[in-house]
Amino acid sequence: MHTLTLTLSLLHGIIVCSGESPLSRLILVSFDGFRADYLLNHSFPNLEEFISDGVLVKDVENVFITKTFPNHYSIVTGLYAESHGIVANAMYDKDTNLTFRVTDISSKTNPVWWNEATPIWVTNQRAGQKSGSAMWPGSDVTIQNITNHNFLPYNSNVPFEERVNNITSWFTRTDDPINFATLYFEEPDKSGHIYGPENKNMTDTLNNVDKNIGYLVAKLKESKLWDTVNVIITSDHGMAQCSEDRVIVLDGCIGRGNYTLVDSTPVAAVLPLQDTKLVYNLLKNCSDHMTVYLKEDIPERYHYKHNKRIQPIIMVADEGWSIVQNASSNVSLGNHGYDNSLRSMHPFLAAHGPAFHKGIKISKINTVDIYPMMCHILGLKAEPNNGTLSSTKCLLADQWCIHVPEAIGIVLGGILVLATISCVIIMLLKQKMPIPRQFTRLQFQDDDDPLIG
Repeated sequence: MHTLTLTLSLLHGIIVCSGESPLSRLILVSFDGFRADYLLNHSFPNLEEFISDGVLVKDVENVFITKTFPNHYSIVTGLYAESHGIVANAMYDKDTNLTFRVTDISSKTNPVWWNEATPIWVTNQRAGQKSGSAMWPGSDVTIQNITNHNFLPYNSNVPFEERVNNITSWFTRTDDPINFATLYFEEPDKSGHIYGPENKNMTDTLNNVDKNIGYLVAKLKESKLWDTVNVIITSDHGMAQCSEDRVIVLDGCIGRGNYTLVDSTPVAAVLPLQDTKLVYNLLKNCSDHMTVYLKEDIPERYHYKHNKRIQPIIMVADEGWSIVQNASSNVSLGNHGYDNSLRSMHPFLAAHGPAFHKGIKISKINTVDIYPMMCHILGLKAEPNNGTLSSTKCLLADQWCIHVPEAIGIVLGGILVLATISCVIIMLLKQKMPIPRQFTRLQFQDDDDPLIG
């Protein structure tokens, strides 16, 4: 049943959400590019069973830009990209003259890019626990002089099952078991780029994702972890359908000697080589299907201007459009990175375990809210972050909140609206009605009245 979560102070006395304290063990799983509405358009029997015995957040608003590395680091730090420093999948730092590329192992494992924030696995190990990771972005990097106790460097050739097997063995070993792990898988993102999210070929990919979830659950049960380990399944972003007919060609409006393209479609980062305003004006008039910003004019809602790695000019393509330098450039049929207010960019979150309720569904949280929730489950003191625990507390078994079935919520809402309207009408009538004369009771003498002597 769909649920409407109410946290009204006037109903503070009605508490239905208390539970036993969870064991402090957690697995965080990301299926890259798992768009939230895939849940509505495809069948996921294993995931649906997982959700029925746990909780679901139908829509997670992620951080700008909606790309893989920024959002995976936001999940584990609770910070916007401008605060944690991983502002894109491709970056340039003018102070160090260093370039970051996700395809370049030496650059993406350089701690200088990651040290501006503290991921949860570092906090966990500073607290005396052990962390592990199977291919989560940044998990193989020594951050603030601390490395995951166990980790698998990214290798797309390693099957999902092998990644899961490693993690469960780290939890169940008698010598130095871990209490926290992150697990990454590159699908359905990989196929989404090739086919686009609306293509029928995605059906097989999504079926395989569900099979992987089934394997994860089966392995946890086999390892006797299912009832004691908390599991969060989520993603970094969604996916938009693109087309070779919706392309913005930069060579048609600006010469390459004017700029360096630091990061590409659909949010392109530009380092001007000529006067910044000149380059900006040329780009601004390039297409009606993208918005060009000077760094200082980037909207506050993006939380994406206060970092030196954000370039002086960024271009944000409209949903489904691609930015390329020349007309012969390859165009993906699916892409992400667009405005994070777009529903197509949003993932979901599902969770199961002793820390969570059963059968609860809520509408929305932000990606940065996942971090404080995980710290709460693990009993860790959270680093300063942009999230809030209150957004997720109705998912947690040990937190106070009210879950009201949707039908009851609609009735209560209707009653509140009617009551408000009635009060307004009464107040208006009182203002218009004349003030009545004071009523004076007539006094009669009565021989039977004991007060009359």
